[in-house]
Amino acid sequence: MAQISNPGPRTVPTDSLIPNPHNPRVLFDELPLETLKASIMKVGVLVPLTVFKATGSEKYTILDGQRRWICAQRLHLAEVPINEVAEPSTAQNIVTMFQIHKLRKDWELMPTALKLGVLMNELDERRDGELADLTGLDVAVVTRCKKLLSFEPQYQEMMLYADPEDRVKADFFIELYPILTDRVLNRADWFNRHFIIESFLRKYDEGASGFRSITDFRKIKQYISIARDADREPEIQQKLRQFLDDDKMLISDLEIDTARVHREASTLVRSLSRLQDEIEKLNTDQFIGEEDLWTHLEKLIVVINSKLKLAERRVP
Repeated sequence: MAQISNPGPRTVPTDSLIPNPHNPRVLFDELPLETLKASIMKVGVLVPLTVFKATGSEKYTILDGQRRWICAQRLHLAEVPINEVAEPSTAQNIVTMFQIHKLRKDWELMPTALKLGVLMNELDERRDGELADLTGLDVAVVTRCKKLLSFEPQYQEMMLYADPEDRVKADFFIELYPILTDRVLNRADWFNRHFIIESFLRKYDEGASGFRSITDFRKIKQYISIARDADREPEIQQKLRQFLDDDKMLISDLEIDTARVHREASTLVRSLSRLQDEIEKLNTDQFIGEEDLWTHLEKLIVVINSKLKLAERRVP
């Protein structure tokens, strides 16, 4: 945090302040602004803005309080209270604002990601834990931000639209990320990153293919993973290509039946393995009087033998 150069609040002309070019918060939705404006109209700006003077500038740059300043401008207030601090470096500037705001309502994630990217480049730091310690963000938030930074600028811009109705939620791209980076999809001969993103954006916007929630991406990822484990990559690649083209094809149509069977078989194998371990550890002398146990074991043998015969497996 930058150190205070002129201790104590004072007032300055409202037009002597400018926004901070490195503010991670760039989206200011109207409804919260109107609520704050109504409060300031009644009682004024009670909390001083935190500002600094950049070298060579006659104006104060805002570190904290841009929403209050916007409302003061709209209300044509002549002056606002400030606390001035020393000019920070670019990295200090961003870190200071992250620290100031970390206990307040979360910013939109894409603006946060962009400033986190600047900080990563300024400090040449990529480790999630270190970035979390610097900014006060949760490690999970840092990870999510880095995923957003992997998308091209045109898609980042969609998350920055001023109108919340037009803005694409950051969660859309975060949920898409595991699919887009899945090695099965990347190995497909038709793989085209732009085509895949645009196709999913269209389906999401139009509600095509039964998209009800962005968490539906997790179902798609599940089908891909199951197919990979069942060694059915070519089939799921073909189905995914068809799915991206055909808006009438449902997410459930991506399921490969043999992959489903493999999944269920794998689950059963794990259960049988645990049961086998339990039976092998069974002390017959200790449980000799437990008739119900032995009756169920006998029934189990009958069921197993019948299934083995149906599968034309040799019965011991």
